[in-house]
Amino acid sequence: MNIGIVGGGQLGRMLALAGIPLNMRFSFLDPAIDACAAALGEHICAAYDDQKALRQLGESVDLVTFEFENVPAETVDFLAQFVPVFPSGAALRVARDRLLEKSLFQELGIPTPTFANALSQQELDAAVQRIGLPAVLKTRTLGYDGKGQKVLRNPAEVVCAFADLGQVPCILEGFVPFNGEVSLIAVRGRDGETRSYPLIHNQHEGGILRQSLVSSAHPLQALAEDYARRVLDKLDYVGVLAFEFFEVDGGLKANEIAPRVHNSGHLSIEGSECSQFENHLRAIAGLPLGSVAKTGESAMLNCIGSVPSTAQVAGIAGAHLHHYGKAFKPGRKVGHITLCASDKDRLEARLAAALSLVEPSA
Repeated sequence: MNIGIVGGGQLGRMLALAGIPLNMRFSFLDPAIDACAAALGEHICAAYDDQKALRQLGESVDLVTFEFENVPAETVDFLAQFVPVFPSGAALRVARDRLLEKSLFQELGIPTPTFANALSQQELDAAVQRIGLPAVLKTRTLGYDGKGQKVLRNPAEVVCAFADLGQVPCILEGFVPFNGEVSLIAVRGRDGETRSYPLIHNQHEGGILRQSLVSSAHPLQALAEDYARRVLDKLDYVGVLAFEFFEVDGGLKANEIAPRVHNSGHLSIEGSECSQFENHLRAIAGLPLGSVAKTGESAMLNCIGSVPSTAQVAGIAGAHLHHYGKAFKPGRKVGHITLCASDKDRLEARLAAALSLVEPSA
């Protein structure tokens, strides 16, 4: 089977690494000359709105998926004229727009932070009056890893906030005093079958995910799965979807969804019977879904800006290095380390050893 992937970053790379053993071949459309997934298939180097290149991709593969939500929904709609695309353009349109996303949660009875649309400084001022401070102003689209958002703590920070974010459509969200951040990686097949991995505890610094730890029998697992299923069924979704939540007062508030494989799910490569990457490919290809059971205890550390030497990581028992082949830059995700163990004590020791190798603010 030939699969087209819009985007050629590390998520596309890891999708291909999961699919090649299944006799799948890959083509990537990405405007970056040095797209790190290119080594694993054909690379069509073109903009995401280049219709000639999109037609070339669509006419040369059996189906198409995408590796990040900043792909225009119009790109997916255009490709769908030639080839099946999963997830759909309709699902992408909702997931890439924070206002549409939060409105969907509200419609489905999923708790969220208080929010309001802000299309101008005047609307922002009115929203602040209604929601109060502190609050978080976010661009409705194109934000990731802490980009496109600004925490507003006092009236002085509100004055130029809309201009600071580029005078583009925004959403204001009430600040949530959460107890923790968790994500659920769920997958839905073409036939509607849905499976969910164990909840993952996440730690962020500067808006960038730094560390993920798989949970054991989390008391909110069933609730998270229920919320995810509501969204998946409403969108008639096919593929992997990540749902990020705040833990608040013994319950969950929805933060956002990502219509793709997700950074926090990288630990599933070694920590689950079937990884999120393989399960995404199974889902979009119409194959039976794989087991989401964990194989033991696992954690993941992002390598931000640089990657430790292979020898250093290999010296830690149960450690697995994933180097993305990307140029090192401050603030850029260039690799990750998965740690696996049979019990929590061993995992904690291995995690501490790996943490000593990863610079916290590279």
